[in-house]
Amino acid sequence: MDQHLSRKPLEGERFPIVVVGGGINGVAIARECARAGRRTLLVEQHDFASGTTSRSTRIIHGGLRYLEHAELGLVRESLRERGHLLRECPHLVHPLHFLLALDENSRRSALTVRMGIWLYRQMADARVGIGSARDEERKLERLLDSGHRWSILNFEDAECEFPERLVAEWLVEAIEAGAVACNHTQVLAIDVRYGRVVGALLRDRLSGREERVETSWVINATGPWVDRICQRSQLKLKQPMVGGIRGSHIVLPRFAGAPEAAIYTEASDGRPIFVIPWNEQILLGTTEVPDTSDPAKTQPAPEEIEYLLKSLLHLFPRSKISAQDVRYSFAGIRPLPFSPDASPSAISRKHFLRDHADDGAAHMISVIGGKLTTAAQLARECAGMLGLSSTSVNAIRIAPVKGLNLLLDQWVAEIGKTGGLSEAAARSIVEWHGKRSQPISRLIAGRPELRAPLCQHNSHIVAEAVDAITNECAATLADVLLRRVPVALGACWSKECSREAAIRIAAAMGWDDMQLGMELEAFENERAAFLRKPGSTEPILAAAD
Repeated sequence: MDQHLSRKPLEGERFPIVVVGGGINGVAIARECARAGRRTLLVEQHDFASGTTSRSTRIIHGGLRYLEHAELGLVRESLRERGHLLRECPHLVHPLHFLLALDENSRRSALTVRMGIWLYRQMADARVGIGSARDEERKLERLLDSGHRWSILNFEDAECEFPERLVAEWLVEAIEAGAVACNHTQVLAIDVRYGRVVGALLRDRLSGREERVETSWVINATGPWVDRICQRSQLKLKQPMVGGIRGSHIVLPRFAGAPEAAIYTEASDGRPIFVIPWNEQILLGTTEVPDTSDPAKTQPAPEEIEYLLKSLLHLFPRSKISAQDVRYSFAGIRPLPFSPDASPSAISRKHFLRDHADDGAAHMISVIGGKLTTAAQLARECAGMLGLSSTSVNAIRIAPVKGLNLLLDQWVAEIGKTGGLSEAAARSIVEWHGKRSQPISRLIAGRPELRAPLCQHNSHIVAEAVDAITNECAATLADVLLRRVPVALGACWSKECSREAAIRIAAAMGWDDMQLGMELEAFENERAAFLRKPGSTEPILAAAD
C-alpha cells in the first residue's frame, strides 16, 4: 500500500517510553502511557493483534477453572475486568451463556462444580445480564450422547468475537493520546549502556530502513517472543522467562441442532475445552502442548485436530462431524511463565512484570503471561512501575449493561441516517466500530462508491477498509481483511471474495494493477499460513471409529 512512504522517519527521535509488541497487552500499555502524558513509541514486527491475540479462544472470562488452583485473586481481578469491558466496549464484548456438561467419568463431581459456580457468581461485581438458560439446557440434553449420564450446569461469562477490533480501537485511542505506532517494524536490539536502557535499533520491514531511537524505558510486551528480544539485546538470563504452550483450535460449520450457548466440557484426558458459537460458525478449542518453535510459524499438529474432533464427537455423536468438515484450524503460543516441571494446565495464568535491573538492563521491563480479559489491568500495573498515574481505570462507562441494546440501536439509526446506509450495513459497522462508526459514515458523504460491500456475502463496506488504512495503521490488504475489518474469517470467504474485496479497495485507494496483484497474492499467502485446512487426520479418525 506504500504506507511506508508516508511514515515519518524515526532516526534520532527520543521517546521516554518504547513499547515493543503490538498484541493486546502492548497496545494497552502504550495507550496507558500515552494517556498519562508520556510520549510513547509502539512497535510491532508484523501487524497489531496478528500474534497470540488473534489466535485465542476469544472469550472474556473470570476463569472458572482457576478456582481449582485456588487463584482467587486472579479470578476476582478477571471478573472485575470482564465487567469493565462489557460496559466500555458493548459492541465488541457480549454476555454469553455457558453450559457446563460433565459425564459420569468426570474427575470433578457435579456438587463441587456447582459450589464453584456459586462462588464464581458471588465474586463478580455484577451479573452480566443474561436470562435463564433452561431452554438451552434442554436442547443440549437432547443432543448429547445418550450412552452417558450427564450433569449440565450453567454460568455466565462473555465473548469478544473479534479481539483484533478491540486492539484496533485501543490503538486509535493511544494515537489520539499522542503515541506513535509502527507496525511491520522489527526491534533488532535494545541498546543497553552502563547497565541501563538508552535506546533501540529498529528496522522498518516495509522499506528496509534501519533507525535508532533514544529512550528511557523499554517495555518488552512481545508475548512468546519475549526471551528472543532479551537474547538479541545480549541480556544474560539464568533461565527462560516464558515456556511456550501451544493452543490449537478448529473452526467448524454450525451443525444441525447446535445449541446457541457455549459449551464448557472435558476432553478424554480431563482437560477443559470449549465449543463456542462464533462468527456464524463453531469454534472448538483448545489444546495445551509445549512448543518452543518459532511462534510465527506454529501450526496445529494432526493429533491435536484428532483430539478436538474426538472430544466433540463424544458430546455430539449424532452430529456426524468429521475432519473433512473442518473449515480451518489455527494455533498460537501462550506466553506462560517458564515452569518446566509443571503440567501445562497447572501453570498460573497470572501476568508478571520482570524488571531487568538485576540482569544489567535497568529501565527494561518484560511482560510474562497475560490474557485478553486482564490486558487493561496489566497496563495500569506497568504504568505504575514507571511512576505514572493510572487513567484508564476511570474511563467513561458508556452505559449500564441492561441499557446496551438500546444504546447500540441508537447508534445504528444515527449511522444509517448519516451515511445513507441500509440497517444491515449500519449495524455491521456499529458492531465492529462502536463510537468510531460516525467517522466511517461521514467518509461516505462525498464518496458514495464507499458504500459498496467488501464481498457479496456480508454487509461490511469499503468505507471500513479505507478508514482502516487511513486511521488504524493498516498497511497491507491482510492487515485490513484479517484484522481491522476481519471479513476474511467468515464462513463465506473464498478466493472470489478476496478478489472482489481487493478490487474494490484498490479502486478506493487508487492502486494500480501491479500493486493490486501484489497485495492480493500476499494476502492469500498470509491467510493460508494462518488458517490451515487440515489434511491428515481423516484416516486416523476413520480407524478410531
